[in-house]
Amino acid sequence: MARLTTRQLASKRNRQKTPAKSRLQPGDMLQDRYRIVGTLGAGGFSSVYKARDMRFPNVTKLCAIKEMVISAPDPQLRELTIKSFEREASMLAMLDHPAIPDVSDYFTEEDRSYLVLDLIRGKDLDQWLEESTELLSQEIAIDWAIQLCEALDHLHNQKPQPIVFRDVKPSNIMLDQYGRIVLIDFGIAKVFETGDKGTMIGTEGYSPPEQYRGRAEPAGDIYALGATLHHLLTRQDPRLEPPFTFNERPITKANATIGADFEAIIMRCLAYDPTDRFPNARALKDALETLKQGSQGVVTAVAAGVSSPTAVTPAVAGTAVASPPAATAAVAINQIKPVWVFKCEDEIRRQVALANGIVYISAYDNNLYAISQEKGEFIWKFPAMDNVGGSAPFVYEDTVFIGSEDKHLYSIQARTGRQNWRFATGGPIFASPRVRFDHAFFGSDDGHFYAVNVKTGRSAWKARAYSAVRSTAYVADERVFFGTEGGYIYCLELASGKTVWQSQAKRNVTSSPTLAYEVIYVGSHDATVYALDAASGWVIWRYRARRPIVSSPTVHEAVVYIGSADGNLYALDADSGRQIWMYETKGQVVASPAIWNDAVYFGSTDGTLYCLSLKKGELRWRFDTDSHFIASPVIVEGIIYIGATNHQVYALPA
Repeated sequence: MARLTTRQLASKRNRQKTPAKSRLQPGDMLQDRYRIVGTLGAGGFSSVYKARDMRFPNVTKLCAIKEMVISAPDPQLRELTIKSFEREASMLAMLDHPAIPDVSDYFTEEDRSYLVLDLIRGKDLDQWLEESTELLSQEIAIDWAIQLCEALDHLHNQKPQPIVFRDVKPSNIMLDQYGRIVLIDFGIAKVFETGDKGTMIGTEGYSPPEQYRGRAEPAGDIYALGATLHHLLTRQDPRLEPPFTFNERPITKANATIGADFEAIIMRCLAYDPTDRFPNARALKDALETLKQGSQGVVTAVAAGVSSPTAVTPAVAGTAVASPPAATAAVAINQIKPVWVFKCEDEIRRQVALANGIVYISAYDNNLYAISQEKGEFIWKFPAMDNVGGSAPFVYEDTVFIGSEDKHLYSIQARTGRQNWRFATGGPIFASPRVRFDHAFFGSDDGHFYAVNVKTGRSAWKARAYSAVRSTAYVADERVFFGTEGGYIYCLELASGKTVWQSQAKRNVTSSPTLAYEVIYVGSHDATVYALDAASGWVIWRYRARRPIVSSPTVHEAVVYIGSADGNLYALDADSGRQIWMYETKGQVVASPAIWNDAVYFGSTDGTLYCLSLKKGELRWRFDTDSHFIASPVIVEGIIYIGATNHQVYALPA
């Protein structure tokens, strides 16, 4: 019998789609909230629609809605179908990973159940195969594979039991508009329990041998990832070939650009016996990252079937990478002695402000402190009604401005600590105020962004941001930029507060934007650094770290320096987003770096303040404490001022 082509397979799938008469139409409403915009796809068991969430009437907030039509006449089968759908909703709701869509709602109407998810703009890799004509390069394939490993590792490490995806294949992998990989369609994923057997579910050609026997284990996802990579690199559809014959179709024969070491890694994934594959997704990711750096010895290790060699710090090939702190015994540690130390009554998590010989400190004991810059001696403290430690002070002329969890912005006399006025909002203020043109600009947890006259304490305007604003704004000559906990980056007119543009990240944006070269640089909890055109909000490039980014970027001489919760400080080319170097710590880097002369300074939750060379990211010295550095350093005239969670503020020589 003649084999079907990939296009014929797609045509066959299309003929099996849900009849058109049963589908929702544009304009239909669900739950009096979601207006259907169009159809994204349909299959024998479900359909997926693009919809607009009308709860946000002034913002076009789009989402994806997966619909399951429950048409089985048998009551038991109907109940099984509903439970399967509810299981997918519960499973997705407890996951939190950039490569896995968020679930925001679930409901049932008559004979249909609905799941509301993030709208992933882009195309699946099946579409990519259909539309592209060139062979996939090894560099891109490795990058995609690493992202998939991270997603699978997240699933396989769920507690109390791992989640097995069970259907990794090109059509279930999206390439979003930013070039990131996203796993979709968790309809057959299941919680893995030792000894559990069930019916064979998956896709022929991609599913491992043991899954045909009803066993779904994490090792099966490794196999399916290998099969997917083989398909992408060779364009040989495994659904059209005899099962388990990948070893008869060498990748390098179909795609001469692929190295033997990468082929060996993929073939290990495709081992018939699960015990001969990589032990887990993390081990596979380590091998891929080692290969990405051009390290030797990968082929030998893979061919021998042993665990992948220990990966060194990942980096773009040909760039300098600093060794982690443990490997820097030759560097002097703690020989940096403080000029002075001042102790507050509680933790210090935001950067200090300096002006006219005074250091201003916001602490979690509800107080704003003023101490002398020269000796660290106490001058005054101002008590708010609630914590001010979440907002950093800002000095403008002879006034200090600070936000508080008591829902007020305070204006305080810089010399005396007396209150001038306070401005009330509808929620706690964690964002730090910024002052220009005699107005203070700041956001609140009440979902608004404010402009307040610094002389009178009266509102000039307020703009609705629809979610909490904890990102400190960047105030330019005519516009103001900030992020929201709803995942949006806003650009407003400075004079009126009117929205110029808004751009959406996949997670909340607590990082504060920085403007340089007419480009806005900002990080997000979706583990991505974005470079946006300041005029339009269009994405110029993005760089993906391993974990969320709370740190705000610092731009210096066409290089973006930014930290991540993955423990690294990154140096990125400001024009292209290419990684120049990165430095790994033993904690999270949530503080923003500071530049002084030819060095970059930043703290980590491992309790260390680091000094690195700007050019190569090499460690020069570090200052260790017994606490966390969450605050960003401030450097004035060669002295570093930084607070820590041990209640102390340090003045250190740079």
